[in-house]
Amino acid sequence: MDGFGTDEIESILYIAREISVYKIPPLKANEGHRAQDWGDLASPLWKGRMRIIEKSDAVSLLFEDPSTGELFAKAAYDPAKPSVEGVLDSSRYFVVRVEDSGRKAYIGMGFAERSDSFDFNVALQDYTKRWKARLNPSSPTSDDKPSPHIPAGPKKDYSLKEGQTFSISIPGRNKAETASTGGLFETDLLGSGTTSTSSSNASGGGGGAFPLLPPPPSAPKRR
Repeated sequence: MDGFGTDEIESILYIAREISVYKIPPLKANEGHRAQDWGDLASPLWKGRMRIIEKSDAVSLLFEDPSTGELFAKAAYDPAKPSVEGVLDSSRYFVVRVEDSGRKAYIGMGFAERSDSFDFNVALQDYTKRWKARLNPSSPTSDDKPSPHIPAGPKKDYSLKEGQTFSISIPGRNKAETASTGGLFETDLLGSGTTSTSSSNASGGGGGAFPLLPPPPSAPKRR
């Protein structure tokens, strides 16, 4: 139990049940790799299994014998300087940089099916995204903060409850007196609505509308 905490957690990001490994010629200047330059693709240098393993912050490509687990080659994968490069003439073949005791070598790798090579690419891309996210953690932006125009505090419920109604008052429109007052709707000279309850109120001083004033007398005629 003393050594239990020292074991690294190993995550398998991808497994290719069968791949082919090829010896490739040196890369020509200013040109990419082409699988057609590798000779007879039906006669690879080695066939076996390939696994992408993640331990702590390191990821490796392991080329292993599927029966015995014997390691044929190992390639460390660093997104800052990727050790995997696609060829120019096919989506199923790649060039992998392997290292052993400081020595570097390049081998060709081929998948039998395009779906396998697609899954291989996706596994590396997903790890690269996670690696970049660790280097540049997202920070809270102003978009995440509440708007200063929104008042603080709990939100109020302005919705109508069952059985509730509301009325709207429209400016410029007058309301007639109800039939219980017995009044008549009239319009004065200023255009505002007034209510007269009786002819006596119109000429008298009761609490009705202001009476209409008679016109001014005409000036006397000169002789």
